[in-house]
Amino acid sequence: AKADDFINFVDAVAKKALEVQPADVEALKEVTLDSGDSVEKTRQALVAKIGENIQIRRFTISTVEDGLVGFYRHGDRIGTMVELVGGTEELAKDLAMHVAANRPQAVSAEELPQELLDKERDIVATQAKDSGKPDNIIEKMIEGRMAKFVNEISLMGQPFVKDPDVTVEKLVKQANASVKGFSFYEVGEGIEKAEDNFAEEVMAQARGK
Repeated sequence: AKADDFINFVDAVAKKALEVQPADVEALKEVTLDSGDSVEKTRQALVAKIGENIQIRRFTISTVEDGLVGFYRHGDRIGTMVELVGGTEELAKDLAMHVAANRPQAVSAEELPQELLDKERDIVATQAKDSGKPDNIIEKMIEGRMAKFVNEISLMGQPFVKDPDVTVEKLVKQANASVKGFSFYEVGEGIEKAEDNFAEEVMAQARGK
């Protein structure tokens, strides 16, 4: 789906979404493009023309007052945005690169879905109980493993991709900034595929290799 027609379609839809700011994907499909046709009609015509199953799954419109939005694109496969209040353009871009490499699930531990935490706690508790250790030790094991899990999947708790000795939280605080939110997009999201080590890829790209 790298044909010029596809790229032009994506650009046109993105610009129109920013201009109109539709409430959701269904509303976006009804928006009229500069060509005079709706987004959905144009999509259907493009599917017929290039033979690719093109679908608009989601979109994000980022706005930050007294701040900026950092962008990062990893090849043609991954795109990220980070909404930063305070800080610099360089920091915003570095954080967007970090999101691409480490795929956090929330900005902070407090924003993680309770369902996700409960599921992980059940797994960790079962593993800890199987160790045969006393109950007071088991409880400490559970809390320790949960703290590690939370740090691994929340942006603020992760080691910064360009300097693993510093957490993202510390990096942001040093810049007197705060992260309002982030977005992560990957081509073919939800479609099963082989895992690649994007952290290594992103770091290699950052080093100019």
